[in-house]
Amino acid sequence: MDTHRLGHTEVEVTQLGFGGGPLGGLFEPLDDATAARALDAAWESGIRYYDTSPHYGIGHSERRIGELLRGKPRAEFTLSTKVGRLLVPQDPQGRTDESFAVPATHRRVWDFTRDGIRRSVEDSLDRLGLDRIDVLYLHDAERHFEEALRHGYPALAELRAEGAVGAIGAGMYHPGQLTRLVREADPDVVMLSGRHTLLDHSALDELLPACTEHGVSVVAASVFNSGLLATDRPTTGARYDYGVAGPELVARVHRIADVCEAHGVTVPQVAMAFPLLHPAVACIAVGMRTVQEVRRDIAAFAAPVPPELWTDLRGEGLLDERALLPAAG
Repeated sequence: MDTHRLGHTEVEVTQLGFGGGPLGGLFEPLDDATAARALDAAWESGIRYYDTSPHYGIGHSERRIGELLRGKPRAEFTLSTKVGRLLVPQDPQGRTDESFAVPATHRRVWDFTRDGIRRSVEDSLDRLGLDRIDVLYLHDAERHFEEALRHGYPALAELRAEGAVGAIGAGMYHPGQLTRLVREADPDVVMLSGRHTLLDHSALDELLPACTEHGVSVVAASVFNSGLLATDRPTTGARYDYGVAGPELVARVHRIADVCEAHGVTVPQVAMAFPLLHPAVACIAVGMRTVQEVRRDIAAFAAPVPPELWTDLRGEGLLDERALLPAAG
């Protein structure tokens, strides 16, 4: 699988990365054995970039990914995790976590201070059982952006200068705030969630041009927009950005599917290929929870997409005119 360096660093990621959100029980419970089999299948397929976060299942995702990676040669994989939330133990009292289907053994406390970030890194390393993290992101800082920019980012830069991490940036869904980070700081990479996809082209406004100008890499996450683009045709109750997709979006995906079928490809194949057409995008991170999902996503990622398809999508008004497309024919 092809790899790309992040920014001007020596850190490399495979073009397809393993997104660790589902390993935390996102949307539905997940047992350890199923998670382990999915991770094994991803490694066997050639995926060497693994992304996780304390937020994902209040530590479950980090623990599960660590169990896989501890048995692999350290030089052969790239690991990223995130900071901004500390996990504080609590009595679950029979409750389930509000965001993931796991027992509520911890609560999340926002903390973008220097001390909080260093503690978060130490806690993550303990859960992972590894000696270092390759990429560190400020996580979900939309409502705490000024604090994250003024205090959190310098703490990341300090860790990078110390050699504790290889690359730094932020993982968010707000392209405008990420653009500020790119212009006002010196990140190596940004992880953009759901804003450079077949259904949302807002990253084209400012973020992708700014990343190109400053030499900042992009990891495109949520390329299926939480599920609406994950099947050949939308299914009943399909999610878009964590909620149920509205009828207009469903109709738009059916139009995209019509064009895909005319070219002998599927919506998931095209959804995975589109972000990587932009030269600033180094990688797509796709969440996977089962062996079947891993195999399906690997097959979709590997499928060739005819250049003429992009021209037809644009002609149908389904792709922004500014999107960078390969030459047809």
